[in-house]
Amino acid sequence: MDKVEQKVKQTIEKYKLFTKKDKILVASSGGKDSTTALYILNKLGYNPEAIAVDPEIGDYTKNNIENLKGFCKAYNIRLKVVLFREEFGYSVCYIKSLLESKGINLNSCTICGVLRRYLLNKYARKLKADVIATGHNLDDEAQAVMMNLFKNNLEILSRQGPMSGTNFDKKLVPRIKPLYFVEEKDIVEYSKSHNFPVKYGTCPCRTGVYRCTIDELLSKYEEKHRGTHKNIIKWFLRILPELKKKYKSSDKQAYCSNCGEPARKEVCMTCQILSKIKG
Repeated sequence: MDKVEQKVKQTIEKYKLFTKKDKILVASSGGKDSTTALYILNKLGYNPEAIAVDPEIGDYTKNNIENLKGFCKAYNIRLKVVLFREEFGYSVCYIKSLLESKGINLNSCTICGVLRRYLLNKYARKLKADVIATGHNLDDEAQAVMMNLFKNNLEILSRQGPMSGTNFDKKLVPRIKPLYFVEEKDIVEYSKSHNFPVKYGTCPCRTGVYRCTIDELLSKYEEKHRGTHKNIIKWFLRILPELKKKYKSSDKQAYCSNCGEPARKEVCMTCQILSKIKG
């Protein structure tokens, strides 16, 4: 258990992710990773608050949010819950079905990811957070590296790492990953040893997505060749400085012409999705 906490502490200090004066907003789902991140940051004497963006996937997210509320109350951690229906008018599953009715096939993870990131950044600014901490662990990050490598998405790959992004802007709250070097199996053991009120397992909508294929591939390889996830990350961090240098843009951050949020195109992905379900 000390090993997990020590890795988190070393990651924060080595990569200068934040200080004890910073307001840290932990993107929390009620799952093992984000709950572990909340607990450790709180234990280490930082200033974490939790934000849960609920896509409203039936009893699955309902139960997770209730567990998260109980956890935050027990440890005196502030929690902000943001609902998809209140922000967009629909749950993620209904948005997917509306898009399908118009012949647009986007999987639930893509829709959920785009809309969640949009709301996290928007509310992090409202809550005056200095950083957004996510619960991504070593296994998650090794998967992300290989997904982008296999698809030759080097520009996207350049934005990975313990602190995400290459360009920083006043409207973009930095995203950091304190569990970056912690293996998933250790998080499972850590959370169980502390009896965290979390459910173990994956989201019911997480089927047929590319990440699942990569996860299965790397997990099988890890069983035969211990250290696979670690070695992928070690290799990636060696080339990351060059990737960041290559893809760092000198242009000013662009903003969505519709909502004003940071965007890479004239209209951000969130507004593109919403316009398609309303059009």
